[in-house]
Amino acid sequence: MRGTAAIIGGGIGGLATAAALAQHGWAVTVFEKEAAPAGSGTALGMWPSAVQALDPLGIGDRIRQVAVRQTVGAFRRTDGSRICTLSMAKLEKRSGDPMFVISRPTLLGILRDAVDPASLRLSTAIEDPAPLRAEHDVVVAADGIFSHTRTALFGDAHRATYTGFTAWRGCVDDMPTQTFTETWGPGSKFGVSPQEGGRTNWYGTIAAPERSFTPGRELATLRELFGGWAEPIPSVLAATSEDDVLRHDIYTVPELPAFISGNVALIGDAAHAMTPDLGRGACEALIDAVALARCLHEAADVPAGLAAYDGLRRRPAQRLARVSGIASRLVHRRPLWLRDRLLQMSLILPTPS
Repeated sequence: MRGTAAIIGGGIGGLATAAALAQHGWAVTVFEKEAAPAGSGTALGMWPSAVQALDPLGIGDRIRQVAVRQTVGAFRRTDGSRICTLSMAKLEKRSGDPMFVISRPTLLGILRDAVDPASLRLSTAIEDPAPLRAEHDVVVAADGIFSHTRTALFGDAHRATYTGFTAWRGCVDDMPTQTFTETWGPGSKFGVSPQEGGRTNWYGTIAAPERSFTPGRELATLRELFGGWAEPIPSVLAATSEDDVLRHDIYTVPELPAFISGNVALIGDAAHAMTPDLGRGACEALIDAVALARCLHEAADVPAGLAAYDGLRRRPAQRLARVSGIASRLVHRRPLWLRDRLLQMSLILPTPS
């Protein structure tokens, strides 16, 4: 089956959907509110299942070429002592691929290269999906965590909700690292990971009131919170400038009763925004995109294709979102010895690919 598809959102999920549908002969149009592609952004984890989902589009190998392999890591306490070690060897042996790390702009560039430029409508915000629903066989809502489409279809009860956690992100040039470390303090954590181009990616999270930002002194706040922790954290923060710091609150989406409504399918954060603790958000958007295109291609009609997509993706994605939420809250468990033991036990469980 083929037809016309309107895709709301030209981010990771939207571009992947456009490439996947076009490969199956669909006429696609991508509506993106921004005037230009993202030029900045920090690293994203690319799990094997996401990379392999892109293989039929000819994109998987491109990611393998440019991304950094993530083979080993460690969870630590603030004094540098190790809580446990994270090895990706079993994951790679089971799946055939390691964990990769790639920056958001690089991934977006690869996806954009796979999409016909004529199909992109930049500087075009869509707040009401109704006109597109009438004009196209399928509408794909890839409009992110604050999705207008989701609210229009499922109401205010399914708006994004604040988790109680805020996060800082950034990257440092000319500071290559091959290892991932995540340091856990009382109710806070700071992570450092490799990024392509010899850069180091970093992030920090704490519990905080919503929108409690400190413009112009976010770096000072970070140094107050994390500057006394073990290396490499002080060196990373010393090499960071105020302009390099990105700050955002973390939101999730209440579980939807369906990822479809009429001729609309929701993917990525619009459908199942989760905390970043498992590093699965971008991965699940890519898997959604390819699965949706395949389900529509194999179905006799649009309703059957969308129903197949909902049956294939909703429960696994929502299950991952729940697990990610549990991982987010684990850093706040007391006493700290129990928190550390729970973290150690969690790594004994099979790692999702």
